[in-house]
Amino acid sequence: MNRRPDAGLHAMTIASGHIQPCLWFDDRLEEAARFYTAIFPNSSIAHLGPLAGEFILDGLTFRGVNGGPDLPFHGSAFAINCRDQSEVDYYWDSLADGGEESVCGWLTDRFGLSWQVVPARLHELLTDPSPARATAASRALLGMRRIVVADLEAAADAAGPGVASR
Repeated sequence: MNRRPDAGLHAMTIASGHIQPCLWFDDRLEEAARFYTAIFPNSSIAHLGPLAGEFILDGLTFRGVNGGPDLPFHGSAFAINCRDQSEVDYYWDSLADGGEESVCGWLTDRFGLSWQVVPARLHELLTDPSPARATAASRALLGMRRIVVADLEAAADAAGPGVASR
């Protein structure tokens, strides 16, 4: 079904000729903006008002609104691509604080936003030229909450030789 942008789509807004993420909060925009900008590098609060504001997370500008509880925010998630396990651990621990952990690197933060915290090595293991290694890594992933690179590599290594770990 084709829907016009003014037909109730609240997940994003068009701003200055590009798509800008817009996050809906009942009344906790300022708290959320301060929380997220404290976690991500290269982040700041551009401006905050009682109903709306903008903040920058690692160079990406987000608009936020205090829209009230009448139209709950649904259907959006963010992925954080991490260099290594230490980055995975940092973002996982920070965002899960007051939130809820899920499976396969997914969590919901204290504001109800969903995040997947993903190490670069995950993609390499899931696309290993050896189907046995890729399947073993995939099975290991399904049993995880926080993604642990060493455990994925151990599962793949137990399935047989393949691409060397990086």
